[in-house]
Amino acid sequence: MSYQSRSMSYQNASDMPKSNSKDPAVMSWQQNNYMGDSGIHSGAQTQVPSLSGKEDLSEDLFDLDQGGYPGFTQDQVDEMNSQLTQTRSHRVRAAMFPETLEEGIEIPSTQFDPQTQTAVQRLAEPSQMLRHAVVNLINYQDDAELATRAIPELIKLLNDEDQVVVSQAAMMVHQLSKKEASRHAIMNSPQMVAALVRAISNSNDLETTKGAVGTLHKLSHHRQGLLAIFKSGGIPALVKLLSSPVESVLFYAITTLHNLLLHQEGSKMAVRLAGGLQKMVALLQRNNTKFLAIVTDCLQILAFGNQESKLIILASQGPIELVRIMRSYNYEKLLWTTSRVLKVLSVCSSNKPAIVEAGGMQALAMHLGSGSQRLVQNCLWTLRNLSDAATKVNGLDTLLSSLVQVLSSPDGNVVTCAAGILSNLTCNNQFNKETVCQYDGISALVRTIVNAGDHEEITEPAICALRHLTSRHDKSELRTQNQVRVVGGIPVIVRLLNPPSRWPLVKAVIGLIRNLALCPDNFLPLRESCAINYLVQLLMRAYQDTQRRASLTSGGSQPPGTYADGVRMEEIIEGTVGALHILAREWNNREQIRQQRVIPIFVQLLFNDIENIQRVAAGVLCELAADKEGADMIEQEGATAPLTELLHSRNEGVATYAAAVLFRMSEDKPQEYKKRLSMELSSSLFREENLWNPDLGMGTDFQDMLSPEQAYDNMYAQDPPSVHSSHGGRPYQQQQALFSELQINMDMDMDTMEALPAPPESNDQVAAWYDTDL
Repeated sequence: MSYQSRSMSYQNASDMPKSNSKDPAVMSWQQNNYMGDSGIHSGAQTQVPSLSGKEDLSEDLFDLDQGGYPGFTQDQVDEMNSQLTQTRSHRVRAAMFPETLEEGIEIPSTQFDPQTQTAVQRLAEPSQMLRHAVVNLINYQDDAELATRAIPELIKLLNDEDQVVVSQAAMMVHQLSKKEASRHAIMNSPQMVAALVRAISNSNDLETTKGAVGTLHKLSHHRQGLLAIFKSGGIPALVKLLSSPVESVLFYAITTLHNLLLHQEGSKMAVRLAGGLQKMVALLQRNNTKFLAIVTDCLQILAFGNQESKLIILASQGPIELVRIMRSYNYEKLLWTTSRVLKVLSVCSSNKPAIVEAGGMQALAMHLGSGSQRLVQNCLWTLRNLSDAATKVNGLDTLLSSLVQVLSSPDGNVVTCAAGILSNLTCNNQFNKETVCQYDGISALVRTIVNAGDHEEITEPAICALRHLTSRHDKSELRTQNQVRVVGGIPVIVRLLNPPSRWPLVKAVIGLIRNLALCPDNFLPLRESCAINYLVQLLMRAYQDTQRRASLTSGGSQPPGTYADGVRMEEIIEGTVGALHILAREWNNREQIRQQRVIPIFVQLLFNDIENIQRVAAGVLCELAADKEGADMIEQEGATAPLTELLHSRNEGVATYAAAVLFRMSEDKPQEYKKRLSMELSSSLFREENLWNPDLGMGTDFQDMLSPEQAYDNMYAQDPPSVHSSHGGRPYQQQQALFSELQINMDMDMDTMEALPAPPESNDQVAAWYDTDL
């Protein structure tokens, strides 16, 4: 039965006889029963139901004691009764089947209170929904039956040799795919999907291509359709269409591929093998923002976790195009998807310099003030990954300013990234160091450390950034080393030497304390914060660990060079002794160090195989020997023999310190002893060049005696070290002594070029500052 015939049946059924009876019995029944409050005919005297669902029976809807109805005459009541009986069926028909009414017919309203719906009005919406559901169900069944009968014939037409026939068939199938029932019938036919793929692959006709790819696009919204396309070899055909000059074909092809990449297993490899990456990179030159958003999302899916894909994108000039998009558009979704691709590429050592060279740092910095949190986070993650390859890039003032501001963000992931970027960009870059200081970066970093508490994914890069800012630039001593103290950072920093800090953080803090000690005004607050005690405890712990490992290694049970959290204990020894060396320049600090009974360890470290450890050990002994008490303690520990041996060291820094300690220890020795020592020094320390004339004094400054390669090793990155001589300490009475009134001070660089620390052990610290696709 057709829809129209069904509607007419409803119309005829509703044309029931209408009662106009004036019979007194009928009138009485209407008044006493029907008119009481049927809830159907009128809302003139009805009231809104109570919230409790209970009717208030204390009020009568009609005051029958006074006779009639208040506000209406008997004639008006009779007219309303007549009107109700005459229009009831019309009102029901108008509510449920409005299309069956003749045009121009007006249905009298029975509504007196416009605020209250009648029962018919309340019935209208659900009845319409039910009727539409029934109609849709009937139509769905009709569509499915039609498609099932038509599909075999359409498959034959799609395989026809006549391209006109194929074109007409493709367009017909596309029309069928627009209805859900017939679409399911199409995707359930592997032969039909295969025919559509063949039509795309073999036909050069535009209408055929549009119809076939349009159908595949419709099918790709269903898992069953995706599987059918994949099994029919649809991916190579769709990749081929990415070269089409027609916008609609390109849209259908890329969106279908996007759905396949998202939801169909095996699609990624198929797209790579079909050359899809190269074609997608070429599409980045288009200017449709929504289209570009889909393309970039496809690239992100294909590049994620696949090094080969990253290299293909690089070879196709992908980084250049992606950076151009970040600079040229403001469509948030496109910027977000593009930043995701750059984030994935930024962990590739080959793509990193290409992105940086294309201006990626500046382009990403443009969006750090965006209102989109997800875009800001992606930009920061990408900048963090790129920053170790951008340490020599200039013109990053805007980025550095934004990073200092971002440090105040309540989002821990954002702060982690900002601190890591600042740490890398201030490494060995004097301009960036001074720029960050101008933007009050010292105070911001100290606040960040205070707020971070025990979150090492934040404190470690923040400490590293401070370590760089307090070393080797024009304002390092004038501003940064002092400012850390002024803003109350020293107690906070020293506290991090204690548990639960892990070794990578401890190592960074040691380096920062060493830099802070270069400022004499910091001696007292460092000492009052127990920095010397903590450094000595760490030194003893690390020394004992190396000794224990050495004894195990001698038995062949453990290999040398064991790491703790990625840090060698030899690095902790070198760092702590180096920091104590700088702190020992001050007399009160030297006294406290001597009280710690750590001089025997310093002497034992002179025998260490690592040249840097020999140097820092000799350096701290040189400072401690400035006082007679210290010189005596050093001699009592048997330091004369190893120091004499170190005079012949190939490391000129080691030999220089050893010579200084020996001469300070020789103050009370006989004149003959001093002459022999002077001759020994003349033949060893200055064995290759005549740098010393005993009669004229020092012929060259000590800073010329250490080459750039002799700074702290992999614990610190360095520019050429600054090794200078200065006067101070205890004056010697013997003027003929070789190093009369000489105190040697060594200022080594503390910037880092070390490998990034190992990832956090906890999975909830995913946003730590190491390279990752995540």
